[in-house]
Amino acid sequence: MTKLPPLRALQTFEALGRCGSVASAAKRLGVSPGAVSQQMKLLEDVLGLRLTQKDGKRLRLTALGRQYHEGCAAGFEALRVTHAEVVRSKCERKLSVSALPSLLAQWLARRVYAWQEGQGDVSLYLDGTHTEPSPDGHEVDFRVSYGDRATDVDNAVELFRDSVVPVCSPQLLAGAVLKGPADILAYPLISIDWLPKFASPPGWRDWFEANDVACADLADGRQVHSLSSLAIQAAVEGRGFVLAQVSMVCDDLAAGRLAMPFALGLPLPWPYFLTWKPSAFDKPHCRSFHRWLLTRGREQQQVNDRMLRLPEPA
Repeated sequence: MTKLPPLRALQTFEALGRCGSVASAAKRLGVSPGAVSQQMKLLEDVLGLRLTQKDGKRLRLTALGRQYHEGCAAGFEALRVTHAEVVRSKCERKLSVSALPSLLAQWLARRVYAWQEGQGDVSLYLDGTHTEPSPDGHEVDFRVSYGDRATDVDNAVELFRDSVVPVCSPQLLAGAVLKGPADILAYPLISIDWLPKFASPPGWRDWFEANDVACADLADGRQVHSLSSLAIQAAVEGRGFVLAQVSMVCDDLAAGRLAMPFALGLPLPWPYFLTWKPSAFDKPHCRSFHRWLLTRGREQQQVNDRMLRLPEPA
């Protein structure tokens, strides 16, 4: 088995590669610049190769140094994440919720904060990620996901089924009254493309065709976002119309940050699901959260159904 260099030397190298100078690395680590130089010399002696080279007053990683730093940085980041998970696990009154980034930012987070206010000393950890937690993992109590990823999970329930609707900033319309869906063609169109993580939601061509609008010459590829939250923010800023999930724009519509000239929606092919680890219900606050979130899901479904007049099937 290959013997690894001293951990302190690796930590120093990782910091130096991030900071780009001995002085900055020393400040990050809380040591003297001389200590950084000493650890770097030790590491290079152990490896038998140069990892850095001088570039004026700065140090630049060599080609091998960059390759080695990439692996070291990934290793230390994994260690930091694992350490944080272990520290959180020591807290009995904690709740860890993982969700898709845009759904977390646009819908779940602000509602969970309201729930937390009534729970006393519950510590809340929210993780926005596309990566599904391990089914037998212990780091996440609940996960809100989308699509067919939850079909093979025993502990899963449908949260709500969403649809996309056309929305824009009221300022974009500048007082204009749109007479029909075809009028939206006169405005910039913002698109959402989830590939390859998920099948993308219905796009503008789908929406126009569902509403009997000729769109053979449609150019909808100028503003494309992989995250729904970024596309919605672009619409709030007045950059165009976006086809966005009702759940993610209902708060902005209520606050007047967005306008929906036509309540004509197209359903997403899959619903959002709530999953949880088997031991989640051992804790009373997790049971409370489960009941609370399912209620919010039912309420959101009612909002979706009330807001939309879906096109009749052909």
